[in-house]
Amino acid sequence: MIVERPSAARGEVDLGWLRSRHTFSFGHYHDPAWMGFGALRVINDDTVAPGGGFAPHRHANMEIISVVLDGALAHKDSAGNEGVIRAGDVQWMSAGHGIEHSEYNGSETEPVHFLQIWIQPDRLNAQPAYAQQSLRPRRAACALGDAVFSGWRRRIDRDPPAGQPARHPPARGRRGDRGTGSGATLLAACRGRRDRSGRTRAAGRRCAGLCR
Repeated sequence: MIVERPSAARGEVDLGWLRSRHTFSFGHYHDPAWMGFGALRVINDDTVAPGGGFAPHRHANMEIISVVLDGALAHKDSAGNEGVIRAGDVQWMSAGHGIEHSEYNGSETEPVHFLQIWIQPDRLNAQPAYAQQSLRPRRAACALGDAVFSGWRRRIDRDPPAGQPARHPPARGRRGDRGTGSGATLLAACRGRRDRSGRTRAAGRRCAGLCR
């Protein structure tokens, strides 16, 4: 069975400085049919205006991945990590027992467009950790596909060599979860393109397929 969700069906937020589309329930957007996908809890498609951003705020017990599609994202956290993530860069932050960070547009003239993805960790209250890798822009989201867009519980390995996802048993589902069945896979298009039938698929279109 394939469940297709058009990008326009996602939750929408427009704060002026921030335009965001939410694949799953987040903040003021709540859809009991779309609460998550296995261990995957958040896919936010964010565009932040020049000079805008998220003031320092705290996270705990969540794996947070940011994929910059266009522009530059300035990051700073309470563990001493600081820098600018540019198009084609992938950032991973394990909040562990708790970390505070901020994210701002790294440009005063151009917007920044990025995906922020939250995954439940396989263990609680671990030591916070951080990693960043530069990839070619068109490969960035694809390189994360197997690690992020799936119904399997996964984590980024903290031990060398870092950056390789570890496979875990399927996450236990709850009402509104997608893809908690055996072999379930989530496919996400970050940019629009035509498929083999000539149909245009918009950026952010989500397809959740249950395959045996």
